[in-house]
Amino acid sequence: MTTEMQEIAITEDKPLLTGQADTTKDAELAARILLDQGQEHSVETPHGVLHVTLHGTRTTRRPAILTFHDVGLDSKSCFSPLFKFEEMQEIVKNFTLIHIDAPGQEEGAAAYPAGYQYPSMETISEMIPAVLQFFNFRTVIGVGVGAGAYILARFALTNPDAVEGLVLINIDTNARGWIDWAAQKLSSVTSSLTEQILCHLFSQEELSSSTDLVQSYRERISKAPNLSNMELLWKSYNSRRDLIFDRNSAFKCPVMLVVGDHAPYEDAAVECNSKMDPTTTSFLKMADAGGLPQLTQPAKLTEAFKYFIQGMGYMASSCMTRLSRSRTTSLSSSYSMDGSRSRSRTLSQGSQGGQMPPSPSQTMEVSC
Repeated sequence: MTTEMQEIAITEDKPLLTGQADTTKDAELAARILLDQGQEHSVETPHGVLHVTLHGTRTTRRPAILTFHDVGLDSKSCFSPLFKFEEMQEIVKNFTLIHIDAPGQEEGAAAYPAGYQYPSMETISEMIPAVLQFFNFRTVIGVGVGAGAYILARFALTNPDAVEGLVLINIDTNARGWIDWAAQKLSSVTSSLTEQILCHLFSQEELSSSTDLVQSYRERISKAPNLSNMELLWKSYNSRRDLIFDRNSAFKCPVMLVVGDHAPYEDAAVECNSKMDPTTTSFLKMADAGGLPQLTQPAKLTEAFKYFIQGMGYMASSCMTRLSRSRTTSLSSSYSMDGSRSRSRTLSQGSQGGQMPPSPSQTMEVSC
């Protein structure tokens, strides 16, 4: 009996699937191949056709992970580095991935004719239920960036029973004010569409240093065959309306807000966090992450995502590694001794592994 208990303990400590090392490697390889291939679909919705890529099987035992990209990107350029990341494979093996491309933004999309009425952010969010119905999924965990985060947030507010969790990167829930509108008009005269989108995607520090990532995306956007379609999505995003919610009428699911410490939408994400229910919301502010943390810091985001999924009751035996090894990671507790909201306690996470995931009401300042 003692020997069996020791064997079980060893198995529990494994970071990925239980079983032999060869089985783990085979599963990782199979997951990577499946992720690379995907299954592309054109899904009819009440407001037009959406290009959707599914990775995995249509099993409905767990919610699907549904992603929505930002302006200037598509599902591949926005999420492939994250979901192909080695330590993300544990999640990939256990969940179906559904990547949605906004209308006309997928690779090879034909340019819309002149005068085409592009759907609003609200209308695009209303197209998502048809995707869930097409793949026979009742619930999803949403992962959105920028415009995609706004769309998924609106979808979650109007379809609370369909969303089990939300990861919102660079979310801005506010409509553009008059000052922003005037600045945008001036920018459209003095800057090219490519530069406007780059200022939306990257921090000023990244743009000033002209990193390789910025250069590659500048070339990608400027030479995109469907650049006119990108412009339509850009205008639609800039015409978005306020998302109306507060702590008493916020999201009915756990939410993780993510933003880089110098990202263009840092202030907007902080403001959004102030409106959220602190008992179901975590705020991840990532150092050295730039404007697109899923591209520049996939390791940190993967680890935080695992914590988030654990907090939802999935993958309870998953082993956390990177964040628990970091000496500079801190967790700012949101509770006082009597359970009321407080920001006075700070818990420093040590170098020991196997720690419990943070509660949804905590703020993580990640600078590893």
